[in-house]
Order: sequence, then structure tokens, then C-alpha cells
Amino acid sequence: MLRSMTGYGRGECAINDRIFIVELRSLNGKQFELLLKIPSILKPFEFELRNFLAENLVRGSVECTITIKQNGSSKNSSINLDLARSYYKQLKQLTDELDADDSQLLASILRIPDVISAGTDVLADSDWKLVKKVLDESVMMINKHRLDEGAAMKKELLLRIENIESLQKQLAVLEPLRKQKIRDHIQKLLDEHVGAEMVDKNRFEQELIYYFEKIDLTEEQVRLTNHCSYFKTLMEDAEVSKGRKLSFLLQEIGREINTTGSKAYDANIQKHVVEMKDELEKAKEQVLNIL
Repeated sequence: MLRSMTGYGRGECAINDRIFIVELRSLNGKQFELLLKIPSILKPFEFELRNFLAENLVRGSVECTITIKQNGSSKNSSINLDLARSYYKQLKQLTDELDADDSQLLASILRIPDVISAGTDVLADSDWKLVKKVLDESVMMINKHRLDEGAAMKKELLLRIENIESLQKQLAVLEPLRKQKIRDHIQKLLDEHVGAEMVDKNRFEQELIYYFEKIDLTEEQVRLTNHCSYFKTLMEDAEVSKGRKLSFLLQEIGREINTTGSKAYDANIQKHVVEMKDELEKAKEQVLNIL
């Protein structure tokens, strides 16, 4: 199964007089990148939280926000008087020197971090386990979204690869005709500029065989068939994170398509090559969001 890197998860739980709300958002990214927004009461558990998310979400740009709402009576708080006095003295001196308005000085000081602190700023381990349970539920939700979106992306990718294979079969029909057209064209040029009676038939056949070997598409088409087959097999693999492998395979598929185009020397085959490239680009856009 495929998993997208895009998803959303949310959960909440009530612990004593507080409600903890967990929100997770995930977008595509080359590596695991975490933007973590948590209240100070959860700072002691930050390292554990980061490891948990990295282990379970694997890859993508993830935003985790945990907020706390007070439920019921107001939370006790205290003012750090020594810190407030220190700020006031320094800021009062500055406003006097600048002859600035100091009517809002005290209100501004109270908004400075750490001047006012919560009365209870320690979360018990038992409460953290409840928060982590909600976090786990949010991760399960986001991974479900990833699986649902991945299923849709799998259908799209399968369609693109099957279209490439279909164009490849059409190309195989044109291959013998291409060689005959090249042969007839070279023969015509020789007849016009050299004369049919002046051409060494044996040498002509030898040179023609050598030329056909240089522009032969068999090797590229065999590799292209193998890459497409492996791509479909890999999509069914149980491995969770395979976006990079799929992306690498698409690069290899593109390499074989490009080489086919450079050796084609045929307008009809070039047309099929252009259509294959179009299908390939559509597949690449989808793979960018695969986990």
C-alpha cells in the first residue's frame, strides 16, 4: 500500500481542570521536519514527543500544536516581583531619557515572558501518559488519512505506468517499419547521388547492419519493461516508506524513454516518446507526495 505524506489528526482530553488539545498537520517534504508548538508545562517531555512523532510519521513536514484550555476555575498565577521591578527600573530610566510616554509601562512589563508564571507548571507522569494517548490517537488519524489518499494516488500512478506500457507496445509495432524506412531512404540517396550500379551490395548490407545496431532500441525497451514491472511490484510492497524508491525508478524510466527518443530517427516513434514523457511527468508529480 502507498501512503501520502499529507494528513490531519486531532484529539483532546480533560485532565483535572484543563483540556489538552492536540492537532497534527502533515505535508510533503524530503525529510522529516517538525514544527512543534507546545506550552511550557510540556517542555520536560519535548524530547520524547519528538522521537515519538519521528518514529510514527517517518517523513514529511509535520506541524504539531498542543494547546491547553482552562476548564472551570481560573488557574493560579504569580508575578515575579524581582524581575518586574528590574524591568520597570530600566524601562523607566529609558522613558525619562527619551521623554517618552510611560503610561502603559506597567502593562507592557506584565506581557514580558516569565514576569507572570502559572502557579502549577509541572505535569505529573500519569497526566503525561493521558496526553500521549491522545497524541497516539491523532497519529493514527493522520496515518489513516495518509492511507486513504495513498490509495487514490496508487490508482493514478498505476494508470500512468500502464499508459507508458501501452505506448511501448505501439512503439514495438513501429520498430520494423522504422528500419525499413531508413533502409529505403539510404538506398534512394545512393541511387540518386552515386548510382545503383556503383553500389557494393555486400558492403552496403554490412554498413546497414552496423548502423541498425547503433540505433537499435531493444536494450532500452527491455530495461523500460523491467522498470515498469518493478514499479508496479514495489507499489504493492508492505514497506511503509517507499517514495524515494519510486522516485528513483521514475528517473530510470525517464532515462530509457529519453534514450529511445534520441535513437529513434522516426517521427511516429518520437510522437510516442513525447506521450510517454507526458505520462512520466504526471507520475513524478504524484510520487512527490508519497511517503
